[in-house]
Amino acid sequence: MASKKSYPLRISPDVLAAVQRWADDELRSANAQIEYILRDALVKSGRVKIVQKIITEIEDKTYSKD
Repeated sequence: MASKKSYPLRISPDVLAAVQRWADDELRSANAQIEYILRDALVKSGRVKIVQKIITEIEDKTYSKD
């Protein structure tokens, strides 16, 4: 697994609460949900390489299993 870098994030309480509810629905932590949202936005905007896109799609399918 690739190493991860810590990054402090300033976020409004309302946005964080909404992300937490979304994460709960998807059985993720809020941190994992934020990373997923950011990665998905990068893929959709074409700002990541195809290898990263495939990893995102695989992780999405893994998290989407019931």
